[in-house]
Amino acid sequence: MGGLSSSAWQSRKRRRAMVAVAVALLQAGAAVFFLVDALGESNGELGLIEAMVALGLLLGIAYATRNAVRLIDETHRQEEALAVARGALADLVEGKFAEWQLSPAESDVALFALKGSTIAEIATLRGAAEGTVRSQLSQVYAKAGVSGQPGLMALFLEELVDGAAVGARTR
Repeated sequence: MGGLSSSAWQSRKRRRAMVAVAVALLQAGAAVFFLVDALGESNGELGLIEAMVALGLLLGIAYATRNAVRLIDETHRQEEALAVARGALADLVEGKFAEWQLSPAESDVALFALKGSTIAEIATLRGAAEGTVRSQLSQVYAKAGVSGQPGLMALFLEELVDGAAVGARTR
């Protein structure tokens, strides 16, 4: 999402959709105006060129609208897939933390480590001493069977990738 918050992203998407609808309505209005003007100038008879231009305008509007609807549907499906992936990661983290029997403090520290926080950042966020955080992380790494933060991150990434590969093969 390029650094935008979820609500800012949604707001931006709504504005873009509203602009697209406004442009389509403007085009439709222009096509109707063109047809009415052409009919008025030709005493009720529409010339071949005017008819082709009006048809081109209307087909362009229909095509653009169809593609916009398709893109909106595709975006919606991708957002749903992302929500499922986020939920899958949350479930995976929760399950592993329970399997490793992490204490609430170790779980907090491990979650911050998974998010890429440094020991100093975790200590500040938790209002704890860096030595305490270092000790808790050592316990987490030992229970997870990894040697450090990169190993912890890789463990979860590997689980997600393997799960996604299995899911893709079964479809």
